Amino acid sequence: MTNSPETTHIAGHEVPRIGMGCWAIGGPFSMNGSPAGWGETDDAESKATIEASWDAGVRVFDTAQAYGTGHSETLLGDVLGNRKEAFIVSKFGHELDSQNRILLTAKLDADHITSSIEASRKRLQRDTIDLMLLHINVLDNAKANRVFDTLEGLVERGLIAKYGWSTDFPDSVDAMAGRQNFVAIQHAMNVFLDVPSINESAATGDLIQMIRSPLAMGLLTGKFSAGQRIGGKDVRTQDANWQGYFDKGVPSEKFMAQLEAVRELLMSDGRTITQGALCWLLAKGPNIVPVPGARTPEQASENAGALEFGPLPNSVMTEIETILDRPPEGEPGPK
Repeated sequence: MTNSPETTHIAGHEVPRIGMGCWAIGGPFSMNGSPAGWGETDDAESKATIEASWDAGVRVFDTAQAYGTGHSETLLGDVLGNRKEAFIVSKFGHELDSQNRILLTAKLDADHITSSIEASRKRLQRDTIDLMLLHINVLDNAKANRVFDTLEGLVERGLIAKYGWSTDFPDSVDAMAGRQNFVAIQHAMNVFLDVPSINESAATGDLIQMIRSPLAMGLLTGKFSAGQRIGGKDVRTQDANWQGYFDKGVPSEKFMAQLEAVRELLMSDGRTITQGALCWLLAKGPNIVPVPGARTPEQASENAGALEFGPLPNSVMTEIETILDRPPEGEPGPK
């Protein structure tokens, strides 16, 4: 099957190449005493946002057990249920304290994996989850193989259709790419963060790349001003060592300057900055599916609108590379 600029194939499904990331709609939760969500949310608005994404043509919805310790999955289930055209991606790997909205330590024994995925199916109101990803970025390959052996059994039982790994490490991808039902990875990538090594691993393994942080945690929307501070129970209020785009809620001066340098290029042909950043990703390869988050119907519609423009032209992509001052790729880290 041949992909068009606007669509790709995942596990036999042809889907538009812009998804919806559902971390933010999960609401507040914490891990190790620090915020891990995106602050307070309104469930009615979150459900309207899911519907707005659907109405705009989005069919890939990326969530996780961790997001709101199950709440994001519940909202998706309430809105989408068993709509056949919806392609649902979820992730597993942690123990949850849903009552107190606390994400606990990784737990990867076979019984816990099975029971947690059963719980995801109930929250998502799905007979079969289309794609289930391991949500532990760093894991020894021997342990990862045992996890994926368990998932093979769940494929046979029909609980999930396919599986993959949310990891930024090419070696991890290379080690698992040959497994029959391992069809996708999720990793960080955006205009500020080019990652050719993992792109090459994914291409060699013929894997779909679900892109998280496609908008640099919101910085690439162009909606922040220098010195502006985010408050509340927002993950971006952590120190910069965690993700780099914000430091205790304040946008990175370095990345703000980089954005200003390429702002007009991203907005070529009438795109918004957000759409330009997503179109940059669409231009990086046919198997790339950005999953930008959205908290409002307006954000959802703007994100999906990137598909109407398609990938940035080669001339614009080349000019962006001559302007941006990126360090060498280096070792993967949390983004």
